[in-house]
Amino acid sequence: MVVGYLPAVLATVVCLPVLLSPVSSTASVLLDRVSLSLFGRYVTVQSSRRRRQEEALRAAFVGQSHRLYASKTLLMAALVGVSGSIFGVYVAALVVQTFAIPASTLRETLPGALGFLSTVTAVPDLSVFELFGLLLVSGATFGTASAVGTYAVRWQYLDQRARARRVEIDATLPQTIAFVYALSRSGMPFQVVLATLAENQRVYGEAAREFGVAVRDVRGFGADLPTALQRMAERTPSQRLEDFTENLTSVLASGQSVSAFLRDQYDRLQSESEAQQEQYLELLATFAEIYVTVLVAGPLFFITILVVIGLVMQDTIPLLRLVSYVGLPLASAAFVVYVDSVTESLRGPVDDTEPADDAEGDTLSTPDVAGDVADVAPTASAATDGGVVADDGWQANRERLAVYDRVSSVTALLARPVRTMLDRPSYTLAVTVPAGLLWVALTLDVAAATEAVRAAASPRADGGWSGVAAVVDGPLVELSLVAMLGVTVAYEVQKRQIDAIEREIPDFLDRMASVNEAGVTVVKSLERLARSDLGPLSVELGRTWRDIRWGASVRESFRGFERRVRAPMVSRAVTLITNAVAASGEISPVLRIAASEAQNSRRLLRERKQEMVIYLAVIYISFFVFLGIVVALTLAFIPAVEAASQSAAVGDGQVQGVSTGVFSGLSNVDTGAYELLFFHTASIQAVCSGLIAGQLGEGRVLDGLKHAVFLLAVSYALFAFL
Repeated sequence: MVVGYLPAVLATVVCLPVLLSPVSSTASVLLDRVSLSLFGRYVTVQSSRRRRQEEALRAAFVGQSHRLYASKTLLMAALVGVSGSIFGVYVAALVVQTFAIPASTLRETLPGALGFLSTVTAVPDLSVFELFGLLLVSGATFGTASAVGTYAVRWQYLDQRARARRVEIDATLPQTIAFVYALSRSGMPFQVVLATLAENQRVYGEAAREFGVAVRDVRGFGADLPTALQRMAERTPSQRLEDFTENLTSVLASGQSVSAFLRDQYDRLQSESEAQQEQYLELLATFAEIYVTVLVAGPLFFITILVVIGLVMQDTIPLLRLVSYVGLPLASAAFVVYVDSVTESLRGPVDDTEPADDAEGDTLSTPDVAGDVADVAPTASAATDGGVVADDGWQANRERLAVYDRVSSVTALLARPVRTMLDRPSYTLAVTVPAGLLWVALTLDVAAATEAVRAAASPRADGGWSGVAAVVDGPLVELSLVAMLGVTVAYEVQKRQIDAIEREIPDFLDRMASVNEAGVTVVKSLERLARSDLGPLSVELGRTWRDIRWGASVRESFRGFERRVRAPMVSRAVTLITNAVAASGEISPVLRIAASEAQNSRRLLRERKQEMVIYLAVIYISFFVFLGIVVALTLAFIPAVEAASQSAAVGDGQVQGVSTGVFSGLSNVDTGAYELLFFHTASIQAVCSGLIAGQLGEGRVLDGLKHAVFLLAVSYALFAFL
């Protein structure tokens, strides 16, 4: 028996390097070496397909040569194909074993009118050669499909990655051009401006990464700047960046004013951003109508029809469960994914903020001592003259630093749990889930739950596990509310803190520019602004000014400010200020440009929020309509049907030979199961509607957690009092 599974074990082992390569460097290196030795010579032939593949590799910014990527793709396809062919044999054997039912058994099982199907659907007895042929065909089919699918997925992945990069480049291009334009006004050479942009990829994303390749071509390969930019235009997946780069190359070659060109490009991109926002809002209006029609009215109509049929004619509980437990969640998830993919290119940059790496949130950066020491540590290979390698005095310190790096995240969580949970809202689950489980343990009726489980496990049980669900569903909903509430509070607090600071950034930059124009230095300007009223920003500016008084440089103090706040707009402003200060003390033109860019960004965001309120209202109204109809079915329709059935009866029973009409089958229907299903459906719809409200109304699913918590609480409270 065990021998029969050896091929499956072999297939798993063969496919294991492919599965581990994304997470294991050892498996990836093994695949690299084997693929190059087997297929390296066959993928170097020049062809139009290879040129397209090389363009896809460059657009996706994959750090592998075409020879390595193509060879690795062929090896992966071969390994997965071999594994798929082996598993295909098992699938064919399972199908034959499952459907090998004699024709006589089928004839006895099927109704008399369908008895002829027994000879059609029965699997005939197969000879050894026929069985071998079936297994061979199944293995070849599964193997070929697996190999071709792996090969296609590997190359299709490049297209998807290039598309994602194109969307991010287009989203950050206005901010990138504003940065380049501002630094060009500070007197910094244009080549140095591009190098500075390339050094700030963490702030300006993929657009800065593209310019970084051009800077590398100039510095590392001796290309002139126009040529390097032209190569970048040919490689980038973004049409907008390609057009901008080609125009910039022409300006550089003709000797025209780069600052004037950048100003025109910045104004044009701002106009395009406004047009894109209008298109985005129109698209959201369409999606809101689709949601109400397809995911609210459609399921509600379908559920109502099934309930009527189930109560008066035939039980439809299984189909209703399929719609409620499977159909609604899957359809909602598909809708969210589709909306995100369609609106991705129009939504604009998403303000994702990463928590600081330093455990204590220090204002001054700490040098990478461990890395520096490791670079200069003596090794055995250094003793080339036959002598003895000196004792490594830094070994103990390196070991201590390695231990610190491993436990720093844990110590940070223990030292500042609230700050860590605000930085990473998912960490609140470590507190809310145990608290919710404790609440469930305290409130759950253990005796009723035990009795329900015993009744459900009984062979003569009619209701299945519905009784168990009726006992535990309430505590489980309460557990879900507690868990989601913790994540929601942490996420919303952090979001509102960042939003409050970002609201003051345009005013801060404008005031700093005015003070600098009056001849005040940057340090004195910061001192004055730290004493002014800029809301929550004043506190952070006070800490920044304190760092300068304690001996930190302007750059270090502003970097500490950036790490503490972790807001995208603050990161862009700090990057611009620190680089402008390094170029010149006269930074007022740079600050004016930064203030204008920040004001435009805030204005677009404010207009978008105002327009999105209507979509939130649509989601809420549609859910309350859904909830109202479900409650009406529970409180009015089911009791009315029961009353009609009882009124058709005479005395304690029905008159013999008299039918009660369409209500004759109602006595066999478990109305309690329908009421329980209504509660579950309303709860599922509450969570789905809340998450979709966040996606449509605020651009993120996480923003919908607060709506999901509120709607689920309303639904639970309403059914609790019914």
